[in-house]
Amino acid sequence: MIITLPSMMLRLSLALALASLLLSPLVSSHKVPSNIKWWCSQTPNPKPCEYFMSQKPSCHSVKQKSDFYKMSVEIALERALNAAIHTIGLGPKCRNAMERAAWADCLQLYEHTILKLNKTIDQNGKCSEDDSQTWLSAALTNLDTCRTGFMELGVPDYMLPLMSNNVSMLICNTLATNYKPKQHKEHNYNDGYPIWVSPGDRKLLQATSPTQRPNLVVAQDGSGNFKTIQQAVNAASKRSGKSGRFVIYVKAGTYKENVVVGTKMKNIMLVGDGIGRTIITGSRSVGGGATTYNSATLAVDGDGFIGRGLTIRNTAGPQNHQAVALRSGADLSVFYKCSFEGYQDTLYVHSQRQFFRECDIYGTVDFIFGNAAVVLQSCNIFARRPLSKQKITITAQGRSDPNENTGISIHNSRVTAAPDLKAVQKSFQSFLGRPWRKYSRTVFMTTFLDSIIAPPGWLEWSGTFALDTLYYAEYMNTGPGSSTANRVKWRGYRGKIATAEASKFTVGNFIVGNSWLPSTQVPFTSSL
Repeated sequence: MIITLPSMMLRLSLALALASLLLSPLVSSHKVPSNIKWWCSQTPNPKPCEYFMSQKPSCHSVKQKSDFYKMSVEIALERALNAAIHTIGLGPKCRNAMERAAWADCLQLYEHTILKLNKTIDQNGKCSEDDSQTWLSAALTNLDTCRTGFMELGVPDYMLPLMSNNVSMLICNTLATNYKPKQHKEHNYNDGYPIWVSPGDRKLLQATSPTQRPNLVVAQDGSGNFKTIQQAVNAASKRSGKSGRFVIYVKAGTYKENVVVGTKMKNIMLVGDGIGRTIITGSRSVGGGATTYNSATLAVDGDGFIGRGLTIRNTAGPQNHQAVALRSGADLSVFYKCSFEGYQDTLYVHSQRQFFRECDIYGTVDFIFGNAAVVLQSCNIFARRPLSKQKITITAQGRSDPNENTGISIHNSRVTAAPDLKAVQKSFQSFLGRPWRKYSRTVFMTTFLDSIIAPPGWLEWSGTFALDTLYYAEYMNTGPGSSTANRVKWRGYRGKIATAEASKFTVGNFIVGNSWLPSTQVPFTSSL
């Protein structure tokens, strides 16, 4: 069953009539079949499971776990469709620009959720358990991001109750049903890149300039096909034969624009002339009236995206709070030799599987955040000078469900002070991360931690929130900030973990299982 947004919009009137069902108590007028009651009792949210599943004519035929899982995804998809149409109908109820901004994000995020659920249930696709868990995690993250947009703009009192539904709980049920611990094992090498990066793409990544004629050239002086990056991206979306790599070469220059690579723009590669030479810059921020989600200078949702040799910058400044340089929700994406510059919320690794290699990341508060399954390898992480009395937090991982296969793994990298912080670093405390969501998961492995890291290492988000349920760990880090002798004593903090545990968070094991491989430049075994 494949459901698309156009068909969804055609059924707007029907969905609005069903809005009362979305918002009604979960009370069924008929008895729940015993087989459904048993299967639903195995999920974290049995009540919505029983209510919606018992209304399916085929519910009595559910005998195996695979039957239950398939029906669970189908129901989550149906309810997401209805909730999305209901959200469309809320547009006229928005009272101001801030509510409209958050509402517009939700329309897009519901569309992305429907796409991911469709992909999970598509019987024609080759969908592994890890694929399914990735796409279900992304679907849940999208809905969480929708709610967050209203809250961060200070307008949750009116709109959020109208958007209340059971979709998130139903997706959590599918995550729990599909969950299976990964089998960790050694992997072969393939030039140090993920298997799905083709030999031709590897040459593009390794070269200092395009080694083949790009499909399009962007140049401010008019020597290319277009003068703006967005024009080139839009042209790429109209190309015929969309399965191959489409290379856009962006010549040196400063491009003042907000660039969006949408979900339909797959296998796009942006190649710049190098860090500090090809610069994409914007200044949207929450302080300026945007949502965090929509503040990104470069927003990428098209799967298979590759970025190389770019500086991506948000110049809103620390006083404007959340201001994203890059937001990526692109599955199987790579960023190589790029620089991400901002203050609060610089690098938004929003969802799905991502890999960053030899990149520079600058920021102050939660400046690597989101709910992707992501490895940052051989990267330079620079803490900048924050506002007065602010504490610097490098990560804020957003895992909200224990069955999501997401987390931030920082491997063989360096954490140091940026030039503007060095002179005053004793005036500010810096921490490896804090728990943005209940099951926040972050690991630092074989990484140099400079003296800027405070002895406790990690910071609370709000009181005791998530301290028992988070997963934070360190493995064989070096440098003056790497000592764990005085680290936090939280139940969720694992401290120094063993090699077998750390191996779960390598490129080979943490992201796409057999499809991601450790870098040949990392001086470890194939598992680390």
